[in-house]
Amino acid sequence: MDFKLRNGCGRLCAKGCGRQDNKLNTYDWLADIPGGDEVCDMVEVQFKNTRKGYYKNSNKLKLEKGDIVAVEASPGHDIGTVTLTGRLVPLQMRKANLKPDAEIRRIYRKAKPVDMEKYAEAKAKEHDTMIRSRQIAASLNLDMKIGDVEYQGDGNKAIFYYIADERVDFRQLIKVLAEVFRVRIEMKQIGARQEAGRIGGIGPCGRELCCATWMTNFVSVSTNAARIQDISLNPQKLAGQCAKLKCCMNYEVDAYVESAKRMPSREITLETKDGTYYYFKSDILKGLVSYSTDKNFAANLVTITGRRAFEVINMNRNGAKPDSLLEETPVTESKRSIDLLEQESLTRFDKSKKNKKKKKNGAQAAGNQPSANAEGRKQNASSAENKKGGEPKKPQGEARNKPQGEPRNRQPQGEARNKPQGKDRQPAVAASGERKPGNNPKRRNNNGNRPPKEGNKGPQGQAPQAPQDARPNPDNNPQ
Repeated sequence: MDFKLRNGCGRLCAKGCGRQDNKLNTYDWLADIPGGDEVCDMVEVQFKNTRKGYYKNSNKLKLEKGDIVAVEASPGHDIGTVTLTGRLVPLQMRKANLKPDAEIRRIYRKAKPVDMEKYAEAKAKEHDTMIRSRQIAASLNLDMKIGDVEYQGDGNKAIFYYIADERVDFRQLIKVLAEVFRVRIEMKQIGARQEAGRIGGIGPCGRELCCATWMTNFVSVSTNAARIQDISLNPQKLAGQCAKLKCCMNYEVDAYVESAKRMPSREITLETKDGTYYYFKSDILKGLVSYSTDKNFAANLVTITGRRAFEVINMNRNGAKPDSLLEETPVTESKRSIDLLEQESLTRFDKSKKNKKKKKNGAQAAGNQPSANAEGRKQNASSAENKKGGEPKKPQGEARNKPQGEPRNRQPQGEARNKPQGKDRQPAVAASGERKPGNNPKRRNNNGNRPPKEGNKGPQGQAPQAPQDARPNPDNNPQ
């Protein structure tokens, strides 16, 4: 499927992409330009691990990135993968310092199934050959370590990569290896960093080794880089997987050198009225310098900024001495940025959860408090109305259920249920012959209704409230 573009040649293809996990991969950003293969007939071919070669496409084969081809070798042929074609190949040859008069071999053909079978058989013997060759080198008392073995595509040649601190005479080793494995032997010496890049591994930072992922050239690393960055000169911490100084120590050296130019020199002493201060240590990234009153050890440490140190140095040059190294006006430090990747505490995420729970409980308590106060105010208001003789308003629910077409002064059902029936209608006579005040039939209200009994009184001994239906009608009740 073709994707149309508004610029360039109008097409987008994936020919420029390759194996992104290989550190020798080169993105061909000119792959979309038509006719690029016709301009240059040179092709870049990659073999096992970090070995590359440049070959001439004399047969005018239509090759693309990722094709497996059979190339010329001595003796026989080798199997490799095409990693770059077109206009960028001459630039890569110039980068590799390939001499123009060097012998350029050619590409035979694309790999056939028979070639791939021989190639698979040869690759299957590499690990066993490496183990056996190590035993032979140890039996010959050679101070060397064979790190890897690479067979040629047709199985007629083997390259042995070894590590040695000193020069090794391996002529006898080559004769023994040729007799044992029946192949042509080639020895290549590599360094410890190259070995780590070929083997691979995980660094102390938790990521894959830089030499195994993207680094192609190895710059020498010195302990001066550790001194500039104020890193402890501990060999166990400074060494990497290859037992050499870590390559990552060179990454930030330039930034530290630039920051150190804005700091005072270590040899300059500061004179104050209190005494003389000597340089002790500095934090280059923060721009802070610590001074001590003793030259050999830490005593009365005072930490100031680099700007303040230059001010004191200028005052001393003019013959003046400040009262102290500290600034007269305290400098407010900028708020430190929060780094989510800092592993300060394992329970740092639990604190936020606890704070959220506290806020939630406080909100619930605050929400319940006004409801309780409202109920208390309602009860106080109802009691006050009862004391004054007023009648409270009828709830909305009773007003909605009020039957229509009946007189407003109809007696409520609640009082009818509590009204005595039969003989109980007669007023009760006490043992002393007197009537109870609550059962006096002559005591009636303005509407002609009897008041409720004492047993039906409301809470706290108060008289029950008259319902809304029993309120006097202003039209029928004469004043």
